[in-house]
Amino acid sequence: MEPLSAYPVKSSGPRAKVTLVVNVASDCQLTDRNYLALKELHKEFGPYHFSVLAFPCNQFGDSEPRPSKEVESFARSNYGVTFPIFHKIKILGSDADPAFRFLVDSVKKEPRWNFWKYLVNPEGQVVKFWRPEEPIDVIRPDIAAQIRKIIIKKKEDL
Repeated sequence: MEPLSAYPVKSSGPRAKVTLVVNVASDCQLTDRNYLALKELHKEFGPYHFSVLAFPCNQFGDSEPRPSKEVESFARSNYGVTFPIFHKIKILGSDADPAFRFLVDSVKKEPRWNFWKYLVNPEGQVVKFWRPEEPIDVIRPDIAAQIRKIIIKKKEDL
């Protein structure tokens, strides 16, 4: 199976990136904390070596009832996020988007709520996942470690 082939996650060369793929929702008790944390991570590590990719989903408690365009507008105006927010998708069941099927199959862990995070290296491999309640300070070191690998590889290739 080609890792996340439908999305700009797999990369190589001078533009290689580490990616945090997240299922997001606007009307959830976890929305504020998670959008602010994702914004902070994207600002701290991106955009050259890192990106957050947000995928709205309405499969948990109808917490994302908005159409895709409104989700993007909501996140940008309320939280100032600048990372990509894709069209609303399904992440569970037989209609699950292939990208999320790949993520779930890679770690054998299916999201049970909004804001599950999957860390993907530049080669398209899922290296770690976090539940929505995990604090940003737990996630940050793993992102930094993956970015360090990119920088070291670039230096070795010079």
